[in-house]
Amino acid sequence: MASSFEKFQKRRVITSYFSVILCIFIVLTLLGALGLFVINTEKISSHVKENIPMTVYFKRDSPDSLKEAFGNELKTSAYIKDFVYVSKEDAAKNNPDIVGDYETLLDNNPLLDSYDVHLKGGFVQPDSIKAIEVELRSNPIVGDVSYDSALVGLANENIEKITFWILVLSGVLVVIAMLLINSALRLSIYSHRFTIKTMQMVGATKSFIRKPYVWKGMRLGFIGSILAILALVYIVYWLDGEYPVLNIWEDWMPTAIVLGGVLVFGIIIAAISTFFATQRFLNLRTDDLY
Repeated sequence: MASSFEKFQKRRVITSYFSVILCIFIVLTLLGALGLFVINTEKISSHVKENIPMTVYFKRDSPDSLKEAFGNELKTSAYIKDFVYVSKEDAAKNNPDIVGDYETLLDNNPLLDSYDVHLKGGFVQPDSIKAIEVELRSNPIVGDVSYDSALVGLANENIEKITFWILVLSGVLVVIAMLLINSALRLSIYSHRFTIKTMQMVGATKSFIRKPYVWKGMRLGFIGSILAILALVYIVYWLDGEYPVLNIWEDWMPTAIVLGGVLVFGIIIAAISTFFATQRFLNLRTDDLY
């Protein structure tokens, strides 16, 4: 009978520890994933902004030598990510629904030679892009500069909103993570409340009683954190494969900081929660344990 009871107790303890580790793993994985998103927000926003095109049209009959010189200037510009030259013949082929059969109806191709330009994300701001437009228009062979100013403003506005709410969500999730981990560890310590009180009644000091439980909590926090880190590493490798433009591993230091933060947070919150949970039962009267 005693053997069966001991087996039951062991299964209960193992189940309790498993629940704590699972809770820490799930919460820290979600928190770490959100942290990875936050540190890569700039890359994501830059990728979105860099896909907003700007077209620089040349004046008709501009010399090819000046167009080539203009392209060389773009290569050295700090705000240019990439650009491509589009001749008026290529433009006509790419837009047959707009131009139609100009060779039959018109004497000349009505389109203009141009450069399709993509700016670096940091320069796709209303003020910056306006200054770039003015600079490009100052070139005597440039006839017009076209881009979707409304889209630029909308992209910046939405990115700012998303960033704000992500930060708010991060703060809320941190609080939730602390409460969930604390609750799981308190339930784990609850099953040992009679052992804690018995040790106290035979003369053991509070610090002596707390120490093994705190160390146990830290080990559980460490195991849960390591599992969360493995899950996050898998997520990062998956993201790098699906969205290589993010290059998360190329700039590995922020990712390493998030993973290290997950490990430290898991251990510290487990230690603090175990400390206060144990202290609570140490301060209870024997009658209150039932």
